Amino acid sequence: MLWSLIKILAFVAAVTGLTYGAVMVSDMEGSLVLTFAGIKATLSPLQVVFALLAMVVGLWVVFKLVAFLAALFRFLNGDETAISRYFTRNRERKGFEALSDGLMALASGEGHLALTKAAKAERYLQRPELTNLLIAQAAEQVGDRAKAEATYKKLLEDDKTRFVGIRGIMKQKLSEGDKEKALKLAEKAFELKPKHEETQDILLKLQAEKGDWSAARSTLGAKLKSGSLPRDVHKRRDAVLALSEAREVIGDETTSIAAREAAIEANKLSPDLIPAAVMAARAYIEAANPKNAARVITKAWKAQPHPDLARVFAEIAPDETPQERLKRFKTLAKLAPENPETKLVLAELNVAAEDFPEARRELGSLAQDDPTTRSLSLMAAIERGSGASDQVVRAWLAKAVTASRGPQWICDKCNHIHTEWQPVCDHCSAFDTLSWKRPPQGETAIPSSTEMLPLIVGAPEMASSEDEIVVAGDTLLSDQEK
Repeated sequence: MLWSLIKILAFVAAVTGLTYGAVMVSDMEGSLVLTFAGIKATLSPLQVVFALLAMVVGLWVVFKLVAFLAALFRFLNGDETAISRYFTRNRERKGFEALSDGLMALASGEGHLALTKAAKAERYLQRPELTNLLIAQAAEQVGDRAKAEATYKKLLEDDKTRFVGIRGIMKQKLSEGDKEKALKLAEKAFELKPKHEETQDILLKLQAEKGDWSAARSTLGAKLKSGSLPRDVHKRRDAVLALSEAREVIGDETTSIAAREAAIEANKLSPDLIPAAVMAARAYIEAANPKNAARVITKAWKAQPHPDLARVFAEIAPDETPQERLKRFKTLAKLAPENPETKLVLAELNVAAEDFPEARRELGSLAQDDPTTRSLSLMAAIERGSGASDQVVRAWLAKAVTASRGPQWICDKCNHIHTEWQPVCDHCSAFDTLSWKRPPQGETAIPSSTEMLPLIVGAPEMASSEDEIVVAGDTLLSDQEK
């Protein structure tokens, strides 16, 4: 409406200016005398202006006539399309100007103007493969989703524009949250252009969200072949997909062998992938192969110590005494002696062996320098075992309530904290973005019973958060009182 008002005001101003100019010219004194071949003509100022205008128009007509005669001459000399090209040249020029203006309007965020220019370009050019995409994107910009989808469907009719149409509808379905249809469209787009990087990424993401790990591995392989994914990244993500595939079949007796093989394959693809190492080690334990299980855990621990690795390492010999377990863990601890996780595990094992002075020595100053739920609860156990008062023990446990949980599985993309590793983030649906690291400053969480009591000794099932802390503290106290 504003644009229409501006055009009306511009027209009124132009008419007013021309009228004022005509009055000024007509009021001028003097005249122009032309003499040609004995003929003398006297023109007033207003007549001079009209004569100049007529001359400009005449010259334009002459040029057009000459161009037409030239086209006619070429036609008579055998160029059958010369006259048609003459009449369509102007239409094409106007059409491409409108198309250019529409693209500029679209880039400027003027969706309605882009739609108007696109319609004009279509009228002049009659080339839908050029104008339909502009119409669809302009319709999306102004929020007319129905028109955009209808236009994208028109692009499906031409082989040259089919991929663009599928891609446009796919993005619409993604924005609507219809991931089932988006997945089918992504698969079709991938068939048309298997090397298109954006399509590969969208298809891989949708397949991972759906849990179609086998298909996702095929898509990942295509990314490697097309050169859009570095080999080391491919190896890591292929391991993640292999691990995810293995996790789904665990517990099914008919596929237990396949699960073990997939877990071992995932670990071979990426030995530092902690969940893969844990699952592979458990697969070896089930197969009565403790040597390979220990080898897998040792290799992963060297890359990054983790409590899950320690827990599985303990499962290799479940019936050993606390002293035997401590001795066996010493070989693992030598791989990363300064890592906080190593110190925590050794402290827990010494608590289990009731060697509280050695537990204090192994824990060092972690409870003061890096207070976490585990380090503070271990200090409570050490103080209780050393004969400290109930007040001292409860003070350490009170600190553990609000202390940081330390490293956790956190999404690199959205910083969402997960209780356990997953291939796809629950919050932002990103694939392979979970890292074992500390949460941002200020993030705290009520710890679970696993973190309040020694990890290697064993922990009850997860319970309500605050009750766990009370139970953990009472357990530590009552054990000593007995």
